[in-house]
Amino acid sequence: MEIAILLVVLATSVLVVTALADRVDVPAPLVLIVAGAAASYVPGVPEVHLEAEVVLLGLLPPLLYATAIQTSLVDFNANRRPILLLSVGLVVFTAAGIAVLVHTLLPGIGWGAAFAIGAVVAPPDAVAATAVGRRIGLPRRITTILEGESLLNDATALVSLRTAIAAGGLEAGHTDHVTVPGVALDFVVAAGGGVLIGLAFFLVVAKVRRLVQDPVMDTAISLVVPFAAYIAAEEIHASGVIAVVVAGLLLGHKAPILQSAQSRIADRMNWRTIAFVLENAVFLLIGLQAAMIFADVEQATVSPGRIALVCALSLVGVIVLRLLWVFPARYLIIRPGPDPDSRQRPPASYTFLLGWAGMRGVVTLAAAFVIPPETEYREVLLLIAFTVVAGTLLIQGLTLPVLARRLQVPSPDPMDDALARATLLQQASKAGFRHLRETDTDDVHGVRALIKQRIEQRNFAAWERLGTTADEETPSEVYGRVRLEMIEAERQRVLEIRSEGSVPSVVVAEVLAMLDVEESMLDRATADRAELRTSSVRRPGEECEHLEAHPVVVTETDGTCHACVAAGHRWVALRQCLDCGHVGCCDSSPDRHATNHFRQTGHAVMQSAEPDEDWRWCYVHHLTA
Repeated sequence: MEIAILLVVLATSVLVVTALADRVDVPAPLVLIVAGAAASYVPGVPEVHLEAEVVLLGLLPPLLYATAIQTSLVDFNANRRPILLLSVGLVVFTAAGIAVLVHTLLPGIGWGAAFAIGAVVAPPDAVAATAVGRRIGLPRRITTILEGESLLNDATALVSLRTAIAAGGLEAGHTDHVTVPGVALDFVVAAGGGVLIGLAFFLVVAKVRRLVQDPVMDTAISLVVPFAAYIAAEEIHASGVIAVVVAGLLLGHKAPILQSAQSRIADRMNWRTIAFVLENAVFLLIGLQAAMIFADVEQATVSPGRIALVCALSLVGVIVLRLLWVFPARYLIIRPGPDPDSRQRPPASYTFLLGWAGMRGVVTLAAAFVIPPETEYREVLLLIAFTVVAGTLLIQGLTLPVLARRLQVPSPDPMDDALARATLLQQASKAGFRHLRETDTDDVHGVRALIKQRIEQRNFAAWERLGTTADEETPSEVYGRVRLEMIEAERQRVLEIRSEGSVPSVVVAEVLAMLDVEESMLDRATADRAELRTSSVRRPGEECEHLEAHPVVVTETDGTCHACVAAGHRWVALRQCLDCGHVGCCDSSPDRHATNHFRQTGHAVMQSAEPDEDWRWCYVHHLTA
């Protein structure tokens, strides 16, 4: 009963503190770790020991899996070189640097223990980095690299830790002879075995999912996968981390093919909830270790001054070593080409933010407890790990938003996303209409016309979101507002009928679920529209002389792309050149006459010529206004 009460109190504390952090607009991980540290000194609060086995087996697999299934395999593959350089090369580089530092500052400590703590503090945490990065709107390329790095670097760190423990003979009765080729072979076996286990789980689960139609059963399978893959890999001395990551990446990538729509919706919601609870709980647990760790350090034979020095320099070391690695690696090894969107090379500010976003998290502290109890200076090593975790979260986590603003790094533009969304829907609609034309189904009930009408309404609503005229509702907004009011009235009537008991409860539940699905779709569209209205489509510091020289005008067209008429094609949407007034079709159309006009004339700015749309686009700088 005491354990149950403690779990309830922990969960409630996480929810309350997270809600307060959101209210004051401070990253929740930072507030949770401070709250946990403060609570650890409050009389009556029980000591919570963060056992390594609980974290590595109970928390790490689901957290990794939740991140992996949401990570784009395409983006991961496109950034594989920087990801591998950070998740393998940087971890080894940091572990070696911290090992030299600790071995120099702690008298008599062996190289095995020094390399062990180096491996412990080396890997940044995916939860911490992406939680702060997404909140402040870091560029997606940076976020993708951080996610990919954090998915794999734990494996490098844990393999390095096991090697250091074996090499240093830190475990009682175990003194292995370790060589460089042996270490390299162990790493290859761990990584290769993890990949094979992850691939095997993907193949098995994929085959099972093709046979399972029940969303509840599908979700139950999903909950088992990360734990089973991790345990299976560890049992053969492979990397459980890599096994979970590989299985999650592949299953997430193939989800649209393997799972039904209901299963995908249920899977996303369940894993978002699990990740939310676990991500925030681990930071509270980290803070709760403070009192216990500091109490153990009081018994150390090293002077407090030297302990403070080694902890502070280790914190500085992990930050500096990361910066020393990312710049040479990025410009001497990776040599990044022009960004596909901006057509410009990523500036140095991107690299600096990538280096600064190296917050440590729960894996670091959990790995510290793997160091055997009989290891000399173990209590100091635990304090080093705690200092690095808390210090990077507070220093880098708090300053990262400020640095992003000072360096004028642009966050993902909602207007760009809206343009991409509308264009993608147009392309999908073309494929759907093509299939409809090829279908021989009799249309005695006018189904084809109804399908075409609904798809066109969906696409028109997507383009409508680009209109940002204040205090003026678009037809889609009017529809959404009226339909939401109708759904509320419908729901009230269904609830009245439910209370009468005249309709089976199963039927009532199905009808309410249908209303909920429609309402959620309308709510999402309304939220997207509100974001576009309130967002500044051109970020501070992104000056464009072309957009400044071409303000919004009232477009006057006959609603026709004459070039398309001459070619015998249909167009999708019209754009008007603000230099000469030429009207052409957008890139969703077959001939892309607006873009071709820019290529022929160099006229940089065009404006939408569609009803209720006044957004402009600069072809030179790829900026929207």
